[in-house]
Amino acid sequence: MRRTEQGQAEIQKNENLNSGGVDEDKEFLRTEPLGKLLLKLALPTVAAQLINMLYNIVDRIYIGHIPDIGATALTGVGVCMPLIMIVSAFAALVGYGGAPRASIFMGKQDKESAEKTLGNCFMLQIIISVILTAVLLIWNRDFLMAFGASENTIEYGVDYMNIYALGTIFVEITLGMNAFITAQGFAKTGMISVLIGAVANIILDPIFIFGFDMDVRGAALATIISQALSCIWVVSFLCGKRTFLKIKKKNLGLTPKIILPCLALGIATFIMQASESVISVCFNSSLQKYGGDIAVGAMTILTSVMQFAMLPLQGLGQGAQPIISYCYGAGDSGRVRSAFKLLLKVSMAYSVLLWLIVMLFPGGFAAMFTSDAALMEYTRTALRIYMGSMFLFGIQMACQMTFNALGKAAESIIVAVMRKFVLLIPLIYLMPQIIKSDQTMAVYIAEPIADLFAVTFTAILFAVQFQKILKNFNISETKLK
Repeated sequence: MRRTEQGQAEIQKNENLNSGGVDEDKEFLRTEPLGKLLLKLALPTVAAQLINMLYNIVDRIYIGHIPDIGATALTGVGVCMPLIMIVSAFAALVGYGGAPRASIFMGKQDKESAEKTLGNCFMLQIIISVILTAVLLIWNRDFLMAFGASENTIEYGVDYMNIYALGTIFVEITLGMNAFITAQGFAKTGMISVLIGAVANIILDPIFIFGFDMDVRGAALATIISQALSCIWVVSFLCGKRTFLKIKKKNLGLTPKIILPCLALGIATFIMQASESVISVCFNSSLQKYGGDIAVGAMTILTSVMQFAMLPLQGLGQGAQPIISYCYGAGDSGRVRSAFKLLLKVSMAYSVLLWLIVMLFPGGFAAMFTSDAALMEYTRTALRIYMGSMFLFGIQMACQMTFNALGKAAESIIVAVMRKFVLLIPLIYLMPQIIKSDQTMAVYIAEPIADLFAVTFTAILFAVQFQKILKNFNISETKLK
């Protein structure tokens, strides 16, 4: 009988590993070759980020090619981006704060605390969703006018947001809870979560936009239907049999000692994403002042291209997060150091490669989003300027995501605040006063200058703090061969 039980346990363990998940002791996160493990976990998370990127980008591509009104409608929907970023930022606040803590608890073999973290975060996502939905429905027009919409573009933005707001709960739960799926090592399942929605969105967009002649409203409707499908998948998985951590009724009550540390850790990612909203407002208002609708329309395209850089780098970090968090909880400093070094190398390689492509072929990226000749030509020049320091993003994101994986909330917040609030926002308003010959392009120049200084600051801070963190381990370091 004992042999039979052991055999069944071994079968279950192998099934979990083969499905992209983890066995209950998670030791494969410490024993499997690091390169192979990061590849297995990061490829699905990078793919998931790229697929998730399709939600907004596909909308913009279709909207930008609507006959007669494409360029104006694209600008109107572009002004909605600050609000959409805020919705995503709240999902990240809870999900990216709670998921690393759940992984650390699993590394300590504390499944009960890990499941309490999951349950608390799930309930908080629902509460936040209800509040955000009400705010977006009541005040979206006021927000859009403040964010740089003009009389020509405001109605397109309002039409989009009135429908998008109704799907806020699907966005929050899908993005926030999917982080807990990935944190358990179920990277493939996490990828499928966003793949379901993205494929649905690609199919539904042309049907609603062109087939039903709904224009921007069709794009918004396609998006929320697609997110609803992803949401159903995510919740079903976390309540099902394959997951290690389950959503349980007894864990849904908010417990301060559980949820507050999650929020503290998630604040850094929240600031990173929410600040994109603030920065988008600053950019749009300045560009509207100096360059008008065409400059704001170009910014919509620039932020879309920037997602090609940022989201895959976040995906790499999310793939490394379960390894770093689990090994940190288990006290394996050598494994933590090796995982970070590998993450840094891969992130740098990607950011440099994409930077070269953008610099060589800016027109190709512009043509993806518009067929308007004037907007396309304007965007080519702006894109090279705006993305000038993108080759350094690998350093920024690898350090930022590692701080988060280690549960270092203070350091993560400092890095996020420095790049966006201390550097970029002042430069958006300062650069046009310095470069008065072309004040519109001077606004775009603020981005690469801020990035250069921010990466330097982050690298120095990380080098100092990372050594201090590793010295706190009381075990001998292990080195991957």
